[in-house]
Amino acid sequence: MADRGEGDGRDGRDGGRGPARPPHPAESAPRAVAARVLARVWGSDAFASAALDAELRRAPALDPRDIGLATELVYGVLRAQAALEARIAEFAAKSRWTADPLVRAHVLMGAYSLCFLDRVPSFAAVSEAVDGAQAAGGPRVGAFANAVLRRLAAAVESGGRPPLASAVVASAPGWLRGALRRSLGRAAAEAFLSAGPVPPPTGLCLAPGEDRGAWIEALRAAAPTGSFEAGRVSPTAIVARGAGDLRRLPGFGAAWIGQEEGAQALAFALGARPGEAVLDACSGRGNKSWLLSRAVLPFGAVDAADLYPAKLSQLRAALGAPPVSAEGAGAEAGDAQAGARDGLGRAAASVRETYAVDWTVGAGDVPEGYDRVLVDAPCSGVGTLRRRPEIALRREADDLPRLADLQVAIARRAATRARDGGRLVFAVCSVLREECEAVAARLAAPADDGLGVRLEPAPFDAELARELAGGGDAFRLLPHVHGTDGYFAAMFVVRR
Repeated sequence: MADRGEGDGRDGRDGGRGPARPPHPAESAPRAVAARVLARVWGSDAFASAALDAELRRAPALDPRDIGLATELVYGVLRAQAALEARIAEFAAKSRWTADPLVRAHVLMGAYSLCFLDRVPSFAAVSEAVDGAQAAGGPRVGAFANAVLRRLAAAVESGGRPPLASAVVASAPGWLRGALRRSLGRAAAEAFLSAGPVPPPTGLCLAPGEDRGAWIEALRAAAPTGSFEAGRVSPTAIVARGAGDLRRLPGFGAAWIGQEEGAQALAFALGARPGEAVLDACSGRGNKSWLLSRAVLPFGAVDAADLYPAKLSQLRAALGAPPVSAEGAGAEAGDAQAGARDGLGRAAASVRETYAVDWTVGAGDVPEGYDRVLVDAPCSGVGTLRRRPEIALRREADDLPRLADLQVAIARRAATRARDGGRLVFAVCSVLREECEAVAARLAAPADDGLGVRLEPAPFDAELARELAGGGDAFRLLPHVHGTDGYFAAMFVVRR
């Protein structure tokens, strides 16, 4: 979900008072940036990554080291929040300090620095946190922060720094730890929760047929301070770190788009082939449609459906960016970016039709007869925890049965659009059994819903997915195993 910003004057709408005031240097310091992000996550349900991007754009003077510190503080505090608050509770009789989001942010960042950042001297961590808490809450709050954090610093000095991985695992809600252990086993659950790097790298998805090696060299030349490596799972993935704004890089929107590597693998798992008709049933803004549309060339077609018309509008608006080769990347980068809009580019022109449809109600205007259907269903998002740590704070155990029912309803209704013998892939960005194997089993079971379709589990017929599934009909991707976000995918043959 895109973050909408907070009316901070970036668009120039300042009520006639002249240009928007640039941030004061103190407001642009990495801890101030991180504090505002955390306050937005807690106060307005913003996504941390989007809020951080917005704040970093407001602080262009930050150097890479400061950006790295702000990023680590945001993700670190969110991942270890419960453990940090428990440590502070050892030295604080009351918890009123948590009521103000900015005060809470500065105190927790101070605690995180003391416990886990050995490169930050203790006196500096305490001083920065006290200054921030006092600016947000006044002298009494500053005095409280000073007293508590000095006690914590002394405890850390005498007892040593705790393992960050243990703090992250302990901070996960109990229901989530239990669900992960049932799904993955105890050791794997803890490895999943503490998996890094944090923040995770950015995935780039090359259009099929592009030379990955040539693009890696072109991107390294364009962003020499960044890191670009071939992905481990997807043959079209480039993994980027420290690359800055992707939209400024050559080839964006024409030769490649931004897409997490595991999500690319889900698109490949469908096994779309040249000449086939494919339905991306829960397309969102169309990243998987972008990849699928290239897979069915020539003569094939991809249609995209989604519950939200605005997302489909964004997909349609992205058509028309010209192709760019790695060799001509530098000269043509500006043209590619100008046509890319949200990064989908020219390949999205192969998306034949878009349909706004609520699959839980009916199939709307979506026609029948597709060779393959991809159902990347709404889910808890637990598989993206390392990228979206705030999810752990917002989901509850009661969400899982509701989401599972929704997933079954969507997948079965979307299956009615496939031809007899067509294939359907059910996928979620979750690793929890309740949304993975349990839903796949319900899809395979006989259903008295009057839809007239049966879903038979079948081995994947795409090479990448066959390898991931070991020849079976389902697979998981895990950050601590594959280096991707967490996903589940299952293959079915549709019988009518």
